[in-house]
Amino acid sequence: MEQVNTQEGRDASAEPVDGPWYDTAVPRQRVPSAAEIYLEVQRSPAFQEVRRRYRRFVFPAALAFLLWYLAYVVAATAVPQLMARPVVGAVNVAMVAGLGQFLTTFLLTWAYARHARLRRDRAALELRWDTQEMTRGVEPR
Repeated sequence: MEQVNTQEGRDASAEPVDGPWYDTAVPRQRVPSAAEIYLEVQRSPAFQEVRRRYRRFVFPAALAFLLWYLAYVVAATAVPQLMARPVVGAVNVAMVAGLGQFLTTFLLTWAYARHARLRRDRAALELRWDTQEMTRGVEPR
């Protein structure tokens, strides 16, 4: 649909923006791009706190699990007589340690989910809502 200036019968979109009827003393408010908003959120203390909490759990837990797994592999190759030692009946140390690997995986998964729920999820959700509001041009809470 074309806008027509009723006074002069001309197309309003053809008018120059720097005409005398435009008030240049009032600056136009610049709308930040989505990339600028996300960079601002990334630099925010709330985002940094969520990342810090994540790293404080994940790095030590991953290192501990990796060391436990490597200890199992090294023991299986370096001291097979220890791993072959019976524990109960036909169950030996290697079988118990192998089942321990599975148990450790489940425990680590449970601990991670608990840590996320108690320490990070609420703050991350608030950041998400604030970011969505900012990208819509709405003031954050």
